[in-house]
Amino acid sequence: MDRLPPLNAIRAFEAAARHMSITLAADELNVTPGAVSRQIKGLEETLGLQLLERGHRQISLTRQGKEYHRAVSRAIDALRDATRRLKRRGQRKQQLKVRAYTTFAMRWLIPRLSGFHAAHPDIEVLLKASLEPVDFRKEDIDGAIRLGDGDWPGANAFRLVDNILAPVASPALLASGPKLRRPADLAHHTLLHTIARPDDWAYWLEAAGAGDAIDPRAGMTYESSAMVYAAAIEGQGVAMAQRFLVEKDLEEGRLAMPFKKTLDMRDFTYYLLTPAHRDETSPMKTFRLWMLDEFTKR
Repeated sequence: MDRLPPLNAIRAFEAAARHMSITLAADELNVTPGAVSRQIKGLEETLGLQLLERGHRQISLTRQGKEYHRAVSRAIDALRDATRRLKRRGQRKQQLKVRAYTTFAMRWLIPRLSGFHAAHPDIEVLLKASLEPVDFRKEDIDGAIRLGDGDWPGANAFRLVDNILAPVASPALLASGPKLRRPADLAHHTLLHTIARPDDWAYWLEAAGAGDAIDPRAGMTYESSAMVYAAAIEGQGVAMAQRFLVEKDLEEGRLAMPFKKTLDMRDFTYYLLTPAHRDETSPMKTFRLWMLDEFTKR
């Protein structure tokens, strides 16, 4: 069975042939020029062929040397590629487990996650959706986006955004339906509600001075705000929106605000929560700083 030449000798020959210099090959391999020359000489003796023509301070490849160099280069490149692929597979991504509301995830977080993944390819975000209260001692998650006043026992809370309420509707509905000149005119329209936020219409109508003129519970109800916004875009009625979640729809003309009146929910807004009983993981810190920066850009 034919034996392969020593790998060190092949590496010395490949480097010398690529640089066309014994000295440069020695620098690359971090050995002396004499060591490179001896390795190549040994390789030639093993093969029974002359690979290099040696002149005064220069070398050149023989015909057999050129042929062997092409084959050796392809083999070394293939070995490097295989090694890189295996190393990439062996490097497990850091997992980050985050919980959010469905609407927040669909309308704000998911559209921006591609940017996070591009900036941090070593972090894999596992995103869960739930309305249930967060208990970091019982649940295997690193962070959660929640609505509240900023006071969560057992959690660090980072305020994300102002929660501004405003009625929205499709421009087509506003153009063809009953006129909406003042809040009392909402009596002639279908109000769209979400089970998750049943009191938003009542809060806004009271602030707009129309609490006695409009039934805040009348209309159609959907399971999530995401469904409500989709229904509003389709012209099924007027939705009470959290403005930051429909900004793109407002900018691109899928929705419009019939009134200037908005309601700032003050401190009842979105927070990013992390566990207070354990140290913040490096991926969670990266994600938290990224989220806060994204909201600062708005």
